[in-house]
Amino acid sequence: MSRVIVAGVGMVPFRKPGQSDAYDVMAANATRMALADAGIGYSDVQQAYAGYVHADSCAGQTALYHVGITGIPIYNVNNNCSSGSSAFALAAQAVAGGSVECALAVGFEQMDRGAIDLAFPHKTSPFARHHAALRDAHGLSDDEMKLPPALSMFGCQVEAIEALGVTAETLAGIAVKSRNHAAKSPYAIFREPLTVADILDTPPIFRTMRRLYACPPSCGAAAVIVCSESFARRHGLRSDVALVGQGISSDLSSGLAGGVMDIMLQSLSEQAARQAYESAGVGPEEIDVIELHDCFTSNEASTYVALGLCKTEDINQFVADGQNTYGGKYVICPSGGLLAKGHPLGATGLAQITELTWQLRGQAGERQVDDVRTVLQHNVGLGSAGFVHIFQRL
Repeated sequence: MSRVIVAGVGMVPFRKPGQSDAYDVMAANATRMALADAGIGYSDVQQAYAGYVHADSCAGQTALYHVGITGIPIYNVNNNCSSGSSAFALAAQAVAGGSVECALAVGFEQMDRGAIDLAFPHKTSPFARHHAALRDAHGLSDDEMKLPPALSMFGCQVEAIEALGVTAETLAGIAVKSRNHAAKSPYAIFREPLTVADILDTPPIFRTMRRLYACPPSCGAAAVIVCSESFARRHGLRSDVALVGQGISSDLSSGLAGGVMDIMLQSLSEQAARQAYESAGVGPEEIDVIELHDCFTSNEASTYVALGLCKTEDINQFVADGQNTYGGKYVICPSGGLLAKGHPLGATGLAQITELTWQLRGQAGERQVDDVRTVLQHNVGLGSAGFVHIFQRL
């Protein structure tokens, strides 16, 4: 297997719905940035993978044809919120397995305002099994099951993690941390500071879930170019950032038969994290910076446990002690994360990898963490798909 080098990254600033360029323009711009960062042309790319959710089939071709029309295979990937990570994983596997020497992953989304709902409500829902499991495990009512899935399902997660002892102040504190980090990012949508009181003074929108516990609908694009070491040498490319560990998982039957936290992605994330740590030969204690899937503050807290950063009973203290920010054990979502940078579904995973690459190179500006060597990316999509990638500075 060939070592996979991250040769180039690019990202456009994220925007609120109605304030961005069209999806194809954003994706083409992010791709051009990644190509320029790598120092190669589109003609050097041998395969491309496009991740998105809210666009028609072959939208990847529509976007990339702005950059070049070279006849290469372009694969379109829809795995809900982990679509961008799915595109990256496939590009990395193509390089690692020797199918190609240089591949592109691009992710993009041009979202509408409001809560995300099913695109085809008259067809079988990909969340039907999860909804049924939540109904049985947590008493999700028939009326609640008719609400937009993210609202009802993550609302159950909020209530369940609070029942395990995680306080509302801790969940709000995670959102405060995200805003503080986003204040240093020109790519983030929400850079204004928040306080715990600001968040807890807002009324719940579903059971105990508050609006500021959730990420916003967003528009944006990001792209990553991966290549083999031999390709990098021949083309004189920088090769100081490499993928060293990968974990990929769908739902486990035991997770869907378990409690709310496992139904809502914790067991899936644990499985992907174990695979990634084993393949990288590192443990959580060796990770410096993490970009994780903080679509809701409850999911960030749950992911601390899934990644082995702390135990459930220690989450309150972990957050109170600042172990998730600068000066703590880990810097988590220095970009501002999904909560503050934004969550354009198909772009998210690749935006995370772009931020982590900048951190490894020392190019993150005001967000730069000192002495970064090993970083971790975590991205999940309901329905479900989970990814953990570990990168190192060589």
